[in-house]
Amino acid sequence: MLIGKSALVTGSTSGIGLGIARALAAQGCNVMLNGFGEAGAIERTRAVLEAENAVKVRYDGTDLTRPALVAKLVDATVEELGGIDILVNNAGIQHTAPVDDFPAEKWDAILATNLSAAFHSTRHALPHMKRRGWGRIVNTASVHGLVASVHKAAYVAAKHGLVGLTKVVALETAGSGITCNAVGPGWTRTELVEPQIAARAQALGVSVEEAARILLSEKQPSRQYVTVDQLGSVVVFLCSEAAAQITGVTLPVDGGWTAQ
Repeated sequence: MLIGKSALVTGSTSGIGLGIARALAAQGCNVMLNGFGEAGAIERTRAVLEAENAVKVRYDGTDLTRPALVAKLVDATVEELGGIDILVNNAGIQHTAPVDDFPAEKWDAILATNLSAAFHSTRHALPHMKRRGWGRIVNTASVHGLVASVHKAAYVAAKHGLVGLTKVVALETAGSGITCNAVGPGWTRTELVEPQIAARAQALGVSVEEAARILLSEKQPSRQYVTVDQLGSVVVFLCSEAAAQITGVTLPVDGGWTAQ
């Protein structure tokens, strides 16, 4: 479906981002990976993705909190993959604490990674997409872009901001062949969520698996975790011709969380 297209997926060395990168590569899309991790493991992931799908897969470890480097990341994607047709702003970090105990440096870091980085990458990718008359921007916004939870002030603020940015970019690019949408995952059992499960287990004096079930029961009516493969498939759909008139939407993938 996406043969000949090129994508930059931020935060794609693990978790949801890696699931999205795999899904895009499986559709014939060249992919620029981005994120942190052990160098050897990242290289193995890159090589397997490239070999299994017969596409170009590159890696750039740019720190997304530095705007000038985000511009260089977009340029590197264009140079190494021949263009940037798809931009997936997926990188995200988390910290939980009550507002009055929330460290200011954590607030700044979360806003920089989860929101500002998406602005900078979108700003630099759009001219390339406009020249081609085609583009897909997909932002990983979380259900917390639509609703709130306690102790997540920075994360909720950033994700709500990302939903707003999605709508503005969609309006500014409407009719140009470029779309901008967001996905709103509910609980997905990734490296970002595991510390929250572990903390819940310790607080309640239960096993990690029991804490994982309790977490689901509080928010997600399906009582099932969203999988990274499911999210990858949703992103592929949003990049397809079938979704050419879907823009400015935040699509919840949340087992009914936001239907309550």
